[in-house]
Amino acid sequence: MRHRQVLAVAAVALVGLTTACGNRPNDLETYYDDPTPVNDATTSAPVTPPPAAPPSSPTSAAPDPRILAAAAASAALLSDEDVAEEGVSPGPGKASGCLSGLAQGERRSASWVYPSGSGITHEVTAYAGGSGADVVSAADCAGQVLAIAPQPGVAQQRAWCDGSTCTVLLAKGELVSALSVVASTPARAADAAKRLLPKVVAKLVAQP
Repeated sequence: MRHRQVLAVAAVALVGLTTACGNRPNDLETYYDDPTPVNDATTSAPVTPPPAAPPSSPTSAAPDPRILAAAAASAALLSDEDVAEEGVSPGPGKASGCLSGLAQGERRSASWVYPSGSGITHEVTAYAGGSGADVVSAADCAGQVLAIAPQPGVAQQRAWCDGSTCTVLLAKGELVSALSVVASTPARAADAAKRLLPKVVAKLVAQP
């Protein structure tokens, strides 16, 4: 009777051991090594940094009004080709006192000489932020008024002849174009000034 009880206990113990071992894989390492813990920080999705802001373009500096004025004055000035039909050569022309008395500004000038010694002087003055018409209106030139037809595109115009020197003043915007002709007689000076007038006007009104 006692022998049967011992066999029954042994059978129960063997069944329990077999059941416990059957629930685990037959891997010796799993019996002694704890499973590696999962690190949530390493498995989370990487954070994408925000896109960098595009570099700001440098602000363009406003152009200097004096530079623009000087460029316009140069563009409105007569060239050698413009006066070629007069038979003149570049040289130190003699400006009248009317031209030298104009208000100061960004001025460009050119002069030519006839074979006879007579001369042509052309000056264009830019008044940045000012009015060329006001300058022409305020000009005080000696001599008799020279009659010229109204010129299209010109805001203000005046002309005089003082002896054998004739002067024409024209204004548009900030520009004043001044032509002076010195000849052997007043009539020749007036004729030369009127011949050159259309070219002077064309150069002036072409400026913005």
